[in-house]
Parts: sequence; C-alpha cells; structure tokens
Amino acid sequence: MVIQQPFENASPAILSAAMALSTIGLFEETGAYLHGHFRLTSGLHSGEYLQCAKVLAHPDYAERLGHELAGKLSPLISQLSVDVTVAPAMGGIIIGHEVARALGTRSLFTERDGVTNEMTLRRGFEIKPGENAIVIEDVITTGGSTKEVVRVLQAAGANVIAAGSIIDRSGGRAEVGVPRVSLETLEPVTYQPDDCPLCRAGQPVIKPGSRRT
Repeated sequence: MVIQQPFENASPAILSAAMALSTIGLFEETGAYLHGHFRLTSGLHSGEYLQCAKVLAHPDYAERLGHELAGKLSPLISQLSVDVTVAPAMGGIIIGHEVARALGTRSLFTERDGVTNEMTLRRGFEIKPGENAIVIEDVITTGGSTKEVVRVLQAAGANVIAAGSIIDRSGGRAEVGVPRVSLETLEPVTYQPDDCPLCRAGQPVIKPGSRRT
C-alpha cells in the first residue's frame, strides 16, 4: 500500500499554512466550527456543530485530511489490499474520494432510496464478492450511517475491514461493527429537545447537514 503525498502541486505558501494548522484549526479558519443552536440528526440539540463541507470546499485541505485519515487507517489495513473506499452521501463523498486517492483505490458512495430511505448503491456502482472495503465518513455521532454502509457492503459480499472519519462526536463510544479511527475525537454537550436550555432561552434552532432527522 502506497499512500500518495498531499499538496504535490500546492504553492509553498499554501503548503506552509495548511500544514501549520491542526484538524480543528482548519475548521476554525474556514468558519466550519459553528456555534449557535442546532438540532442534530439524532434529534438531540447542541450549541456547536462542525460543518465539514466548509473545510472540504478547499481542495488542498480536503487532500490533506484524506491523506492523514489514510495514514491513521494504515495500522488496520497494512496487511490487506484495499479494493474500494465507500462513503455515505452526501457528507462522506469528498473525504471518501480523498482517502481513496491517498490509498490508490477506487471511490464509491451509497445513497438513500427515495421511498425506503435506506442506504443503497446506485449509479451502476458495483461491489464484487470478496473485495476488501473501508467505509469513510465526515462526522460520526452515533455511527448510524457508517453501520448502514457496512451492512450494504457485507450484503454484497465485501469484507469490510475498517472505518474512518474526520471527526468523532461520540467521545469514542460509537460502535459501527468494524474497527474505526478518526482524526479528532470530541464530546460536545448535547440536550434532549424537551430539556434544552437553548430552547428555553428562545434561541431559534437550526437543522444543519443533509440527512433527515
């Protein structure tokens, strides 16, 4: 397994600035570390939210994060040849592609069926029985989306060997059925909707992200 080097075509100024920032530093610099009143996919409320799309909108940053995540996955996959990287749409597509670039493998993504709302492979994407796959997400909170992708791949006969994400919001507790890693592990304060101090303060709630609650 050869991990491609990031920033091969970047200017020295871009390279120096990007490498000097931590993962969370990239979120703060791009305005992706949001503070306010948010309703998460889980239904819980929180005063902070990490909007990965704002970081991944910068190709050099996306390449760096994909390279770093591929490197962190290396101990889990070093003895195996990875055939495919699969991410859930929408949030995981860009980082999944960048991890695949770093690992030199192909990149696929799953989508939700418009009727059943279940994850599925579309667009002619195929998994061959026996292929070694890894699942890549932008943010894991409960691990639900990653587990769905794992089940889709296993049903197709793939060997799912690991999972990875840029951010783990579960404090390391989320279980997805396979070994997993993340670049940053956080444990933000969350509230039940009927016991939320932000609601009591009259602060409007925002539903960020692309997935239905």
